[in-house]
Amino acid sequence: MEKHELFMRRALELAELGRGNVSPNPMVGCVITVDDQIIGEGYHERYGGPHAEPNAVADVNNPDLLEKATVYVTLEPCAHVGKTPPCADLLVGKKVKEVIIAAVDSNPLVGGKGIAKLRETGIPVVTGVLEKEARSQNRRFFTQMEKNRPYVLLKWAQTRDGFVAQSDYDSKWISNAHSRQLVHRWRAEEDAVLVGTKTAHYDNPKLNVRDWSGRDPLRIVIDKQLTLDPNGYLFDQTQPTICYNLIKEEELENLHYVQLMPDFQVGDLLADLHRRKVQSVLVEGGSILLQHFISQDLWDEARVFTGKVTFGSGIPSPHLNLVPNQTLDIMGDRLDVYYR
Repeated sequence: MEKHELFMRRALELAELGRGNVSPNPMVGCVITVDDQIIGEGYHERYGGPHAEPNAVADVNNPDLLEKATVYVTLEPCAHVGKTPPCADLLVGKKVKEVIIAAVDSNPLVGGKGIAKLRETGIPVVTGVLEKEARSQNRRFFTQMEKNRPYVLLKWAQTRDGFVAQSDYDSKWISNAHSRQLVHRWRAEEDAVLVGTKTAHYDNPKLNVRDWSGRDPLRIVIDKQLTLDPNGYLFDQTQPTICYNLIKEEELENLHYVQLMPDFQVGDLLADLHRRKVQSVLVEGGSILLQHFISQDLWDEARVFTGKVTFGSGIPSPHLNLVPNQTLDIMGDRLDVYYR
């Protein structure tokens, strides 16, 4: 089992290289060994492209060795035709010796069918090797599949005395430049970023990744009565944006106004995003919107910066009343990470 874990950890490292590029697919890594020596490696590099298994097979210099090979893969090989052929069929066709899997796929199109296909042809399959680590790595994918909503990640910065902004809603700058750059990295890793009306009005955010290298997320803003300035950055149509409101339904280039029912809850918004195959949402504020997600238990992870500054009074930060799972120092800022 130690040998299996060693090669599976390498497969998990490879899978991580696809973060931010494969959604709504999961991140997957694959390692191929013969006599405990790696002969091929691969990972799912981008959505719509080849999966980890064909990339690893293509990396093998001598295809004749595959009949003697053990294949390590972080997620059950797919058994259905999607944008690419089934990976289980590929492994069957190559007559590999055995397959070691970290986690079973929750996708009902796969869900054990890939494993069954391998076993039906006489290929031994071992499951559950570093399953906890694999499910954690792909917790956005598993949340989407098992809870029928996006993975919800809350983020805010608060002063040392517990405020997210001054009374006039000015919040510049609570966290330092290093923390702000880290937020841009997070945006590149998530499908969407969400803010409420007041945050959009007072901050006029761009919600892009200008301080990091990566794709810009889908921008989401709640503006019930369409009171926000249409000349604000969120409406400049430079990146895909959804404006949830109570007034109209209209689709423009890179800007979609989605009309909700007057009594909508944040759960309704998440349900709509799930239908749009949005796998994860980074909620960046404001305090009232964040508290809605907390009070309705519609969150999975929270990342809270605490800066060195104090305001004395202002807009109170949200309340989690939990002990953080992890605390990090970001060049003087404290970053507390919570998992629900």
